[in-house]
Amino acid sequence: MALRTLGLLIGCAAVMTLTTACTATYREAKAEEEFPPIGRFLDVNGTQVHYVSKGAGPDIVLIHGASGNLRDFTFSLVDKLADRYRVTAFDRPGLGYTERVNPNGTSITEQANLLADASEQLGLRKPIVMGQSYGGAVALAWAVHRPDDLSALVLTAAASNPWDTGLSTFYQVTSSDLGSATVVPAITAFTPSSIVEDAIDGVFRPQSAPEGYGDYIGAPLTLRRVSMRANAMQRANLLGEIEELHTRYGEIDVPTEIIHGDADTTVGLSIHSIPLSKQIDGANLTVLEGIGHMPHHAAEPEVIAAIDRAARRAGLR
Repeated sequence: MALRTLGLLIGCAAVMTLTTACTATYREAKAEEEFPPIGRFLDVNGTQVHYVSKGAGPDIVLIHGASGNLRDFTFSLVDKLADRYRVTAFDRPGLGYTERVNPNGTSITEQANLLADASEQLGLRKPIVMGQSYGGAVALAWAVHRPDDLSALVLTAAASNPWDTGLSTFYQVTSSDLGSATVVPAITAFTPSSIVEDAIDGVFRPQSAPEGYGDYIGAPLTLRRVSMRANAMQRANLLGEIEELHTRYGEIDVPTEIIHGDADTTVGLSIHSIPLSKQIDGANLTVLEGIGHMPHHAAEPEVIAAIDRAARRAGLR
């Protein structure tokens, strides 16, 4: 009887595992069909990098945040800048359509080097580098480790300084070996669209996402297993990487514009951007009253003004 029960349990587990894997594969294919690449591809040291480039003028590179992709910028900001800049937005490694670099979690420095090399390959000349949220940490790593490969820095709601809260349970689970093998496929296979919509709403609070954003951004791409795993490992490693990087911000000597909303509950203003404005000589901090974590949407004119200031300070306009 015990052996029969054990056999039934093993059989049920096998069926569930197969069902989850097949459903996940189907949903990944559907996501890529609904949200195909909108840019071009570049081979950078053996890594496929997806990018969009538009416009003419001084170069600017846009680096998106966690769980995102370059569509966050092509929704509106790229077109608003392309009349006077050559704007290039990249998918970060493992997200969108750029390949993973390191299965143990591509560090912010590895990402900065990849995107700096991609920019050089595209012929971008000392671009302004703008990073949002996690992308701001990548932009800071670029400024520290590749100081000759940018002309100015623009940081919006950027993760920049150490914090004292632990890694969330979600990322603890999804970044673990067991969670990566079991929980991640289940999330890919069975997460309802309502959960995705709630997550988008949460990122924008206290504002709402712009009309049409949810249909455009391609959130199902982030639910693919490869992207879930890449994002989880990047988030799990981020605090340690920032603890190492933040002691070198005094080395940054390019014009720096920092934009942060005082209602941001995802990346706190007082923990990150206020100290950062004192760590980088000459940095200019703009605090946006009542604005949450997505100022490049909720306060787009102010973000564009900061980019223009950075360009003028760098002698590009």
